[in-house]
Amino acid sequence: MIDRIIEVEIYGQKYRIRVRGEEDEKYINHLTSYVDQKMHEVAVKSKSADMLKIAVLAAMNIADEYFLSQKKLDQLNEVIGQMESELGSLDARLSKEDKEYDDLEKTS
Repeated sequence: MIDRIIEVEIYGQKYRIRVRGEEDEKYINHLTSYVDQKMHEVAVKSKSADMLKIAVLAAMNIADEYFLSQKKLDQLNEVIGQMESELGSLDARLSKEDKEYDDLEKTS
């Protein structure tokens, strides 16, 4: 794939970013829109004109979202692990009962 340079804008600033394909470009544009949105939200809430402060606060908000999502994912993985364990126990129990039933049928 051929690398290309695209120009994106985040909070009024233009940046040149190297991308490898159409999917990369769509993804970069998605990220760009998200970061730009977060910076605008922070600017409105903080009533600050300091771009560095706005960028840092937006980064903190994005990091918070990330860690909360990671925590939820960890909790879901824990629940899935418990469910897998329960299914394993049920499967073992059913296998044992099937064997007992088969043994009973053979003796009848």
